[in-house]
Amino acid sequence: MILPRQRFGGTGFEATRLGFGAMELMRTGGPSSIQEAGRLLNEVLDQGINLIDTSPDYATSEELIGESIAHRREEYFLASKCGCLVGREPRFEGGKLEHDFSPANIRAGVEQSLRRLKTDRLDLVQIHSSPSRARIESEGSVEAMVALRDEGKVRFLGMSSTLPDLEDHIEMGVFDSFQIPYSALQPEHDGAICRAAAAGAATIIRGGVARGATASDYDESGAHEFWRGFVAERRTLWERARLDEILGELSPMEFMLRFVLSHPYVDTTIVGTSKSAHLVANVAVAARGPLPEEIVSEAKRRISKASG
Repeated sequence: MILPRQRFGGTGFEATRLGFGAMELMRTGGPSSIQEAGRLLNEVLDQGINLIDTSPDYATSEELIGESIAHRREEYFLASKCGCLVGREPRFEGGKLEHDFSPANIRAGVEQSLRRLKTDRLDLVQIHSSPSRARIESEGSVEAMVALRDEGKVRFLGMSSTLPDLEDHIEMGVFDSFQIPYSALQPEHDGAICRAAAAGAATIIRGGVARGATASDYDESGAHEFWRGFVAERRTLWERARLDEILGELSPMEFMLRFVLSHPYVDTTIVGTSKSAHLVANVAVAARGPLPEEIVSEAKRRISKASG
Protein backbone atom coordinates (compact mmCIF):
# COMPACT_ATOMS: atom_id res chain seq x y z
CA MET A 1 0.00 0.00 0.00
CA ILE A 2 1.45 3.37 -1.04
CA LEU A 3 0.86 6.37 1.20
CA PRO A 4 0.33 9.69 -0.58
CA ARG A 5 3.02 12.33 -0.04
CA GLN A 6 2.97 16.10 0.00
CA ARG A 7 5.60 18.82 -0.31
CA PHE A 8 6.71 19.71 3.21
CA GLY A 9 6.76 23.50 3.08
CA GLY A 10 10.01 24.85 1.65
CA THR A 11 12.24 22.11 3.04
CA GLY A 12 12.55 20.13 -0.17
CA PHE A 13 11.23 17.06 1.64
CA GLU A 14 8.08 15.16 0.65
CA ALA A 15 6.28 13.86 3.72
CA THR A 16 3.86 10.98 3.82
CA ARG A 17 0.54 12.54 4.69
CA LEU A 18 0.39 10.18 7.66
CA GLY A 19 3.27 10.56 10.11
CA PHE A 20 3.92 8.68 13.33
CA GLY A 21 3.51 10.44 16.67
CA ALA A 22 5.82 8.73 19.12
CA MET A 23 4.14 10.01 22.29
CA GLU A 24 2.19 6.75 22.42
CA LEU A 25 5.44 4.86 22.99
CA MET A 26 4.97 6.04 26.58
CA ARG A 27 2.27 3.38 26.83
CA THR A 28 4.63 0.50 26.16
CA GLY A 29 5.71 -1.02 29.44
CA GLY A 30 6.98 -4.07 31.23
CA PRO A 31 10.15 -6.06 30.66
CA SER A 32 9.53 -6.45 26.92
CA SER A 33 8.99 -2.73 26.21
CA ILE A 34 12.14 -2.33 24.10
CA GLN A 35 11.23 -5.36 22.01
CA GLU A 36 7.60 -4.25 21.63
CA ALA A 37 8.61 -0.72 20.65
CA GLY A 38 11.19 -2.09 18.24
CA ARG A 39 8.65 -4.21 16.43
CA LEU A 40 6.21 -1.31 16.21
CA LEU A 41 8.77 1.25 15.00
CA ASN A 42 10.18 -1.05 12.36
CA GLU A 43 6.63 -1.69 11.18
CA VAL A 44 6.06 2.07 10.97
CA LEU A 45 8.87 2.25 8.43
CA ASP A 46 7.86 -0.97 6.70
CA GLN A 47 4.38 0.50 6.18
CA GLY A 48 5.97 3.41 4.32
CA ILE A 49 5.65 6.22 6.88
CA ASN A 50 8.61 8.57 6.52
CA LEU A 51 8.11 11.16 9.29
CA ILE A 52 8.43 10.45 13.02
CA ASP A 53 7.69 13.08 15.66
CA THR A 54 8.92 12.71 19.23
CA SER A 55 9.98 14.78 22.24
CA PRO A 56 12.13 14.59 25.37
CA ASP A 57 8.84 15.05 27.24
CA TYR A 58 7.57 11.67 26.02
CA ALA A 59 9.23 9.53 28.70
CA THR A 60 11.59 7.05 26.99
CA SER A 61 10.28 7.67 23.45
CA GLU A 62 13.57 9.06 22.13
CA GLU A 63 15.62 6.24 23.62
CA LEU A 64 13.28 3.61 22.16
CA ILE A 65 13.57 5.17 18.71
CA GLY A 66 17.35 5.25 18.99
CA GLU A 67 17.57 1.65 20.13
CA SER A 68 15.10 0.37 17.55
CA ILE A 69 15.59 2.16 14.24
CA ALA A 70 18.78 4.24 14.36
CA HIS A 71 20.19 1.74 11.86
CA ARG A 72 17.43 2.81 9.42
CA ARG A 73 18.02 6.53 9.95
CA GLU A 74 18.04 7.44 6.24
CA GLU A 75 14.47 6.16 5.87
CA TYR A 76 12.75 8.78 8.02
CA PHE A 77 12.54 12.50 8.69
CA LEU A 78 13.10 12.89 12.42
CA ALA A 79 11.39 15.67 14.35
CA SER A 80 11.81 16.36 18.05
CA LYS A 81 11.26 19.28 20.43
CA CYS A 82 13.28 21.77 22.46
CA GLY A 83 12.58 23.72 25.62
CA CYS A 84 11.89 20.51 27.52
CA LEU A 85 13.61 20.46 30.90
CA VAL A 86 17.00 18.79 31.16
CA GLY A 87 18.17 17.57 34.54
CA ARG A 88 14.90 17.41 36.49
CA GLU A 89 11.28 16.40 36.12
CA PRO A 90 8.91 19.18 34.98
CA ARG A 91 5.75 20.16 36.77
CA PHE A 92 2.38 19.69 35.00
CA GLU A 93 0.04 22.66 35.23
CA GLY A 94 -3.11 23.46 33.25
CA GLY A 95 -2.50 20.77 30.68
CA LYS A 96 1.09 21.89 30.02
CA LEU A 97 4.44 20.69 31.24
CA GLU A 98 6.93 23.21 32.57
CA HIS A 99 9.51 24.33 29.97
CA ASP A 100 12.73 26.36 29.83
CA PHE A 101 13.46 28.22 26.59
CA SER A 102 16.85 29.61 27.56
CA PRO A 103 19.73 29.03 25.10
CA ALA A 104 21.55 26.80 27.58
CA ASN A 105 18.57 24.50 28.07
CA ILE A 106 17.75 24.43 24.36
CA ARG A 107 21.29 23.36 23.53
CA ALA A 108 21.40 20.82 26.35
CA GLY A 109 18.07 19.39 25.21
CA VAL A 110 19.04 19.02 21.55
CA GLU A 111 22.37 17.43 22.39
CA GLN A 112 20.61 15.06 24.79
CA SER A 113 18.12 14.16 22.04
CA LEU A 114 20.95 13.41 19.61
CA ARG A 115 22.49 11.00 22.10
CA ARG A 116 19.19 9.31 22.90
CA LEU A 117 18.16 9.01 19.26
CA LYS A 118 21.63 7.81 18.24
CA THR A 119 21.87 10.25 15.37
CA ASP A 120 24.10 13.12 14.30
CA ARG A 121 21.26 15.49 13.41
CA LEU A 122 17.59 16.25 13.95
CA ASP A 123 15.78 17.01 10.71
CA LEU A 124 13.45 19.30 12.61
CA VAL A 125 13.61 20.76 16.10
CA GLN A 126 10.40 22.40 17.32
CA ILE A 127 9.91 24.75 20.23
CA HIS A 128 7.47 22.93 22.47
CA SER A 129 4.33 24.17 24.19
CA SER A 130 3.68 27.42 22.27
CA PRO A 131 5.48 30.06 24.38
CA SER A 132 4.70 33.67 23.53
CA ARG A 133 6.75 35.55 20.95
CA ALA A 134 7.80 37.99 23.68
CA ARG A 135 9.19 35.17 25.80
CA ILE A 136 11.25 33.46 23.12
CA GLU A 137 12.56 36.79 21.82
CA SER A 138 13.59 37.95 25.29
CA GLU A 139 15.31 34.64 26.03
CA GLY A 140 17.10 34.33 22.69
CA SER A 141 15.51 30.96 21.93
CA VAL A 142 15.55 31.25 18.14
CA GLU A 143 19.16 32.41 18.11
CA ALA A 144 20.10 29.27 20.05
CA MET A 145 18.28 27.12 17.47
CA VAL A 146 19.99 28.93 14.59
CA ALA A 147 23.38 28.28 16.19
CA LEU A 148 22.58 24.56 16.38
CA ARG A 149 21.48 24.63 12.76
CA ASP A 150 24.72 26.32 11.74
CA GLU A 151 26.61 23.53 13.52
CA GLY A 152 24.69 20.90 11.53
CA LYS A 153 22.96 19.46 14.59
CA VAL A 154 19.52 20.42 13.29
CA ARG A 155 18.34 21.06 9.73
CA PHE A 156 15.07 22.97 10.11
CA LEU A 157 13.40 25.07 12.81
CA GLY A 158 9.81 24.57 13.89
CA MET A 159 7.23 25.66 16.42
CA SER A 160 4.59 23.53 18.11
CA SER A 161 2.01 26.28 18.39
CA THR A 162 -1.55 27.21 19.28
CA LEU A 163 -3.72 30.30 19.06
CA PRO A 164 -3.44 33.10 19.94
CA ASP A 165 0.38 32.90 19.90
CA LEU A 166 0.42 31.08 16.57
CA GLU A 167 -0.36 34.28 14.68
CA ASP A 168 2.71 35.97 16.18
CA HIS A 169 4.85 32.92 15.48
CA ILE A 170 3.89 32.97 11.79
CA GLU A 171 4.60 36.69 11.60
CA MET A 172 8.14 36.15 12.91
CA GLY A 173 9.06 34.54 9.58
CA VAL A 174 11.75 32.27 11.07
CA PHE A 175 10.06 28.88 11.34
CA ASP A 176 10.16 26.25 8.61
CA SER A 177 7.20 24.36 10.04
CA PHE A 178 4.34 24.62 12.49
CA GLN A 179 2.78 21.79 14.45
CA ILE A 180 -0.86 22.70 15.04
CA PRO A 181 -3.82 20.97 16.73
CA TYR A 182 -6.73 20.39 14.38
CA SER A 183 -9.54 17.92 13.90
CA ALA A 184 -13.22 17.76 13.00
CA LEU A 185 -13.89 18.15 16.73
CA GLN A 186 -11.26 20.87 17.27
CA PRO A 187 -11.59 23.08 14.16
CA GLU A 188 -10.58 26.48 15.54
CA HIS A 189 -7.10 26.46 13.93
CA ASP A 190 -8.45 25.98 10.39
CA GLY A 191 -7.68 29.51 9.21
CA ALA A 192 -4.29 29.62 10.91
CA ILE A 193 -3.25 26.46 9.05
CA CYS A 194 -3.97 28.28 5.80
CA ARG A 195 -1.97 31.32 6.92
CA ALA A 196 1.01 29.20 7.98
CA ALA A 197 1.05 27.48 4.60
CA ALA A 198 0.68 30.81 2.77
CA ALA A 199 3.80 32.00 4.60
CA GLY A 200 5.71 29.07 3.07
CA ALA A 201 5.88 26.90 6.18
CA ALA A 202 5.17 23.20 6.43
CA THR A 203 2.16 22.15 8.48
CA ILE A 204 2.09 19.19 10.84
CA ILE A 205 -1.26 18.38 12.42
CA ARG A 206 -1.49 16.82 15.85
CA GLY A 207 -4.67 15.64 17.52
CA GLY A 208 -6.29 14.81 14.20
CA VAL A 209 -8.17 11.87 15.69
CA ALA A 210 -8.85 13.74 18.95
CA ARG A 211 -6.80 11.31 21.03
CA GLY A 212 -9.09 8.47 19.99
CA ALA A 213 -12.19 10.13 21.46
CA THR A 214 -14.47 8.42 18.96
CA ALA A 215 -12.88 4.98 19.27
CA SER A 216 -14.95 2.25 20.92
CA ASP A 217 -11.81 0.80 22.51
CA TYR A 218 -10.46 4.10 23.87
CA ASP A 219 -8.24 3.33 26.85
CA GLU A 220 -8.10 5.95 29.62
CA SER A 221 -5.51 4.06 31.66
CA GLY A 222 -2.49 6.23 32.29
CA ALA A 223 -4.12 9.33 30.81
CA HIS A 224 -3.74 12.55 32.77
CA GLU A 225 -6.93 14.10 34.16
CA PHE A 226 -6.57 17.00 31.70
CA TRP A 227 -6.66 14.63 28.72
CA ARG A 228 -9.55 12.61 30.12
CA GLY A 229 -11.51 15.85 30.26
CA PHE A 230 -10.46 16.76 26.71
CA VAL A 231 -11.68 13.41 25.38
CA ALA A 232 -14.99 13.74 27.24
CA GLU A 233 -15.58 17.17 25.67
CA ARG A 234 -14.87 15.87 22.15
CA ARG A 235 -17.22 12.92 22.64
CA THR A 236 -19.96 15.27 23.75
CA LEU A 237 -19.47 17.46 20.67
CA TRP A 238 -19.58 14.38 18.42
CA GLU A 239 -22.90 13.35 19.93
CA ARG A 240 -24.42 16.84 19.79
CA ALA A 241 -23.44 17.20 16.12
CA ARG A 242 -24.96 13.75 15.41
CA LEU A 243 -22.07 12.92 13.13
CA ASP A 244 -22.96 9.22 13.16
CA GLU A 245 -25.81 10.13 10.82
CA ILE A 246 -23.49 11.12 7.96
CA LEU A 247 -20.86 8.37 8.23
CA GLY A 248 -22.45 5.81 5.94
CA GLU A 249 -19.96 2.94 5.86
CA LEU A 250 -17.16 5.04 7.38
CA SER A 251 -15.98 4.19 10.89
CA PRO A 252 -15.67 7.20 13.23
CA MET A 253 -11.87 6.84 13.18
CA GLU A 254 -11.75 6.77 9.38
CA PHE A 255 -13.96 9.84 9.24
CA MET A 256 -11.72 11.72 11.68
CA LEU A 257 -8.45 10.92 9.92
CA ARG A 258 -9.71 11.53 6.40
CA PHE A 259 -11.40 14.77 7.50
CA VAL A 260 -7.96 16.15 8.42
CA LEU A 261 -6.47 14.86 5.16
CA SER A 262 -9.22 16.76 3.33
CA HIS A 263 -7.67 20.08 4.38
CA PRO A 264 -5.72 21.32 1.34
CA TYR A 265 -3.00 22.99 3.44
CA VAL A 266 -2.22 20.08 5.75
CA ASP A 267 1.10 18.52 4.77
CA THR A 268 1.07 15.65 7.25
CA THR A 269 -0.87 14.55 10.30
CA ILE A 270 0.85 12.60 13.04
CA VAL A 271 -1.09 9.77 14.64
CA GLY A 272 0.34 7.66 17.42
CA THR A 273 -0.44 4.19 18.61
CA SER A 274 1.22 1.47 20.61
CA LYS A 275 -0.70 -1.27 18.78
CA SER A 276 0.32 -2.79 15.46
CA ALA A 277 -3.28 -3.42 14.39
CA HIS A 278 -4.12 0.26 14.85
CA LEU A 279 -1.03 1.28 12.87
CA VAL A 280 -1.96 -0.93 9.92
CA ALA A 281 -5.56 0.33 10.00
CA ASN A 282 -4.40 3.98 10.09
CA VAL A 283 -2.16 3.45 7.07
CA ALA A 284 -5.02 1.82 5.13
CA VAL A 285 -7.31 4.73 5.95
CA ALA A 286 -4.74 7.41 5.06
CA ALA A 287 -4.11 5.70 1.73
CA ARG A 288 -7.75 6.37 0.81
CA GLY A 289 -7.12 10.11 0.90
CA PRO A 290 -9.57 12.96 1.52
CA LEU A 291 -13.28 12.57 2.16
CA PRO A 292 -15.87 13.56 -0.44
CA GLU A 293 -16.45 17.31 -0.26
CA GLU A 294 -20.16 16.92 0.54
CA ILE A 295 -19.36 14.94 3.72
CA VAL A 296 -16.77 17.51 4.84
CA SER A 297 -19.18 20.39 4.25
CA GLU A 298 -22.03 18.73 6.12
CA ALA A 299 -19.77 17.79 9.01
CA LYS A 300 -18.54 21.37 9.32
CA ARG A 301 -22.10 22.66 9.28
CA ARG A 302 -23.21 20.28 12.02
CA ILE A 303 -20.14 20.92 14.18
CA SER A 304 -20.53 24.68 13.88
CA LYS A 305 -24.19 24.43 14.90
CA ALA A 306 -23.44 22.09 17.81
CA SER A 307 -20.62 24.34 19.03
CA GLY A 308 -22.82 27.43 19.02
